[in-house]
Amino acid sequence: MSPVALPVSTAAVLHGPNDLRIEQRTAWPPRQGEAQVAILTTGLCGSDLHYFNHGRNGDFALREPLVLGHESSGVITALGEGVSHLRVGQHVAIEAGVMCRACTHCLGGRYNLCPRLRFASSAKTFPHLDGTLQTRMNHPAHLLHPLPEHCSPTRASLAEPLSVVLHALRRAALQPGHSVLVLGTGSIGILACGLAKALGASRVAAADINSARLDWTQGHGFADDIYHIQLPPRELIPAKNTSPAEESIRRSRENAGEALRAYGAPEGFDIVMECTGAESSAQMGIFCARTGGKLMLVGMGTSTMSLPISYAATREVDILGTFRYANTYPSALALLGSGVLRGVDDIVTHRFPIGRTEQAFNLMRKGVDEAGCVVLKVVVDGDGV
Repeated sequence: MSPVALPVSTAAVLHGPNDLRIEQRTAWPPRQGEAQVAILTTGLCGSDLHYFNHGRNGDFALREPLVLGHESSGVITALGEGVSHLRVGQHVAIEAGVMCRACTHCLGGRYNLCPRLRFASSAKTFPHLDGTLQTRMNHPAHLLHPLPEHCSPTRASLAEPLSVVLHALRRAALQPGHSVLVLGTGSIGILACGLAKALGASRVAAADINSARLDWTQGHGFADDIYHIQLPPRELIPAKNTSPAEESIRRSRENAGEALRAYGAPEGFDIVMECTGAESSAQMGIFCARTGGKLMLVGMGTSTMSLPISYAATREVDILGTFRYANTYPSALALLGSGVLRGVDDIVTHRFPIGRTEQAFNLMRKGVDEAGCVVLKVVVDGDGV
């Protein structure tokens, strides 16, 4: 078939830091085991913003032009050979990580740890695997999840960040009656608050350095209590004979003590969800966990940290890592369709057409819009069908 007869896809392609170009590409037919999806919505993630700003996300640097985006939903437009469980016209959520399905981790159900996993919109592997900021894309059919009733395409784009939170809370073994503290109230932190409530947490508190996001989180019913963490003055001089790491831990301990007093929770929380990736936040999380509690490292940020390990070890505070998710999408979509996550639609605060993706990133970078309203989840709309 001549390429002229094939549909055209519009893609937002990153060529380098702050160099995003809208390009037209041929939408080739799906191969065996794949389906073609017309993208309806893509939520922008913090990792996308890192790539946009710096051309890299941590250790993963751009080595060729890359289509960003991995929080998406769409509608099936074509089926490759051997695909029988989907149908053209069906609305689906797109799980972005493509695993090998043959290694020990995949066969053991922890495919998020697959050493050969390729993640759409990530520069970790080369050649890169393009993400969802395009109007049509082909993707393995087994990673396309049909939307349940009452789950809109926009809401379905939240299944990816919700999966991150769901995986973390599964690892934390959250039980009804547990108390939960969430550090960081970006979209992941807000979803952590909402999901903890939906799963029966007795109390959900949130803390952040951003008072506007805290007020939004409490005002929309996601957190019972909030605490605004005060940043130290820039001119603060560390105590004599104190290293920067020791000074950071000292301040984090003070912040934790002040927060626990404000919450009226002197013994701490059963589960602390650290959703920023900042060293000081992880430090604070250890001090905020109750004896025998858990600290979940959800945020991806500082690669090397100084932590008060003795304080955690002698109190048997479990520090658990969590990386993306596995086997979460059906549950996440069911939760989104059920209505138990009250106010979840409000997390999407701004949206743009794909032709204005650069403006979407610029707004995300600012954090507030022209009216002074907080920016949480920015969604880019594809052309659909």
